[in-house]
Amino acid sequence: MTTREEALKFGLSFPAAYQDAPFRDDNWQLVRVKGSRKAFLWTYEREGYIHLNVKADPEWRDFWRSAYEAVIPGWHQNKEHWNTVILDGSIPDKDIKRMIRESYELVTDSPSKRIYDAVRQIPRGKVATYARVAEMAGNPRMYRAVGNALHRNPDPEGIPCYRVVNSKGQLAGAFAFGGENEQARRLEADGIEVVNGQVDLKKYGY
Repeated sequence: MTTREEALKFGLSFPAAYQDAPFRDDNWQLVRVKGSRKAFLWTYEREGYIHLNVKADPEWRDFWRSAYEAVIPGWHQNKEHWNTVILDGSIPDKDIKRMIRESYELVTDSPSKRIYDAVRQIPRGKVATYARVAEMAGNPRMYRAVGNALHRNPDPEGIPCYRVVNSKGQLAGAFAFGGENEQARRLEADGIEVVNGQVDLKKYGY
């Protein structure tokens, strides 16, 4: 990821995210969350590179700064809570996306966030039903929202939605994971046996 367009596209993939240019300066393009209007992604060009300002948990702030020279204390923002990510090509896309996702999660506490957090808890070798994910997310009644949130999964690598099955242990349709049998392939790679499009919840249920 080296362009503003790539960063904005990923930022806008999150629920309730929208783009804003509040300073009458096109160099500053922000992504905010509807309702609170809190910004979790700032984009601007500086010294020949696109820069991103993202909010960082104190536990991870220094880790990212030490891991990559292109991650520095937040420019023009509170350096205790923000990092600046310089898109110079030295940081893998997955880590840039992770930093953006973490920033989003820090400024919003939405049902989708709680659902994504719950799905990330499902360990390798286990599956959870939509109802179980809803329960883990704090509201057993929002199992329908689980399906909707996973359909908009902004980070498939970090949020393993393929580990979610229906109440009978049946897998989702082919469209959900990019091809027929793709969910089964990923589950089998996790060590889970899939028989006729179904897993044994007694054996693999989380």
